[in-house]
Amino acid sequence: MSSYQAIYQNWQSAPEAFWQSQTARLDWTRPPTQTFARNETGDRWFLDGEMNSCFNCVDRHVAAGHGGRAAFIHDSPLSDSCTTLSYGDLLDRVETVAGMMQAHGVTKGDRVIIYMPMIAETAIAALACARLGAVHCIVFGGFAAAELATRIDDATPKLILAASCGIEPGRIVDYKPLLDTAIELAAHKPAACLIWQRDQSPAALQAGRDFDWQGEEEKARAADHRPACVPVLATDTLYIL
Repeated sequence: MSSYQAIYQNWQSAPEAFWQSQTARLDWTRPPTQTFARNETGDRWFLDGEMNSCFNCVDRHVAAGHGGRAAFIHDSPLSDSCTTLSYGDLLDRVETVAGMMQAHGVTKGDRVIIYMPMIAETAIAALACARLGAVHCIVFGGFAAAELATRIDDATPKLILAASCGIEPGRIVDYKPLLDTAIELAAHKPAACLIWQRDQSPAALQAGRDFDWQGEEEKARAADHRPACVPVLATDTLYIL
């Protein structure tokens, strides 16, 4: 019998015991004792388990001595760049963004919209949300203002992380005017926006609401906040799609 067939047979013959055994592959702040239940919200797995997704994606690899290994490779033909981040670099950058967000009042259970192109900072922002126990909602960068406003009202974010622009074949798409109009249209108003300024088209910032992701003020905020991973239930929401 092949390894795959053996694993499949183990799952088929005793599914709950099989999946309970798989929990050993993750790091838990409180390992689950209940594998599966079905209630009014649907199928629920590992109900009493407590963990943090960011810790499992990043921190534990650094703790295991793999901080120098490649964690993230971003190869972009549109910007003619290729960037490799080690697990150590990734942890540092995720901690920094999580610190900025925490300084802006984001805590466990808060929602955060990420309105970004396909760049490394988008993944870093999502991991930073998970680190704080916040719920992220990634909205495709370049979505029209009305569609973004709908998602702002649906998610009711405390904070929005956005890039100044996106790069598409043959053109630059300015995101910030779309974001400004979306916030005007939305009934819900975020407390703040963190803007990643791209060299291709930096954006004007609205005083009191918009903050420069790469600015000295935000770096100073992050220096005072290096948040540890916040434990959440396995059944808590990680993201809104």
